[in-house]
Amino acid sequence: MPELPEVEVSRLGITPHVLNQTVTKVNIHNASMRWPVPDDVYQLQGLKVTSVERRAKYLLLGCELGSVILHLGMSGNLRVVSADEPLKKHDHIEFILASGKALRLNDARRFGACLWQAPGECHTLLTKLGPEPLTDEFTAKRAYEQSRNKKVPIKQFIMDNAVVVGVGNIYANESLFKAGIHPKREAGKVSLKRFQQLVPIIKETLAAAITQGGTTLKDFAQSDGKPGYFAQQLLVYGRKGEPCVNCKEPLKEIRLGQRSTVYCSNCQK
Repeated sequence: MPELPEVEVSRLGITPHVLNQTVTKVNIHNASMRWPVPDDVYQLQGLKVTSVERRAKYLLLGCELGSVILHLGMSGNLRVVSADEPLKKHDHIEFILASGKALRLNDARRFGACLWQAPGECHTLLTKLGPEPLTDEFTAKRAYEQSRNKKVPIKQFIMDNAVVVGVGNIYANESLFKAGIHPKREAGKVSLKRFQQLVPIIKETLAAAITQGGTTLKDFAQSDGKPGYFAQQLLVYGRKGEPCVNCKEPLKEIRLGQRSTVYCSNCQK
């Protein structure tokens, strides 16, 4: 599933091809996405894309009449191709650009989304989101204060979009391992000192993934320019039963909130 770094790399990848381009045509080949694609999206036709932004895992293509909101769902991807290139199976949404290129959203499982946000409004999907993890708004003090009296496991707490956006399952596993915090520890019992260790680690882990994605990504302007969700140097995620990189004890796996959770019972307390 695309997580925040993959979505940010997608934003970086499409921006040079889309920003300040006029959208000459909007083609909705299949409106049955996670939510029905509204006709409002056609308002982008004939207008210039004035911004390409990301909020959590949503991409926003801005124009003078509002913004198209795109979400990649479980398996979606964006690519920039020549507008005359034949559609691939599962190319559901297409924005034809004056440059002769097209931005296409491909989503086999149709869990993705293409929605509309009017100027000055905040779409209901975006209203309750917490701070972006790589901004100064996400601080140890803020996370610590929000966690008081919370009995939820710390892993689920840092994956809550109301606390901070974009800390998906992979990065929650990795960050807690690096910080030495057991994923099942109650969030309300994590000290301020430990949050002061954890928050910078979350920021570093996400930033490193974005940097790595930027270097390993295929060119978005190639016809096969599907972003490869980059193979990363993962310390615990997907390594159940393998030796811990620190103490060599076998890593354990449990389910928390229906998500795979891998940790070292020796190094994480």
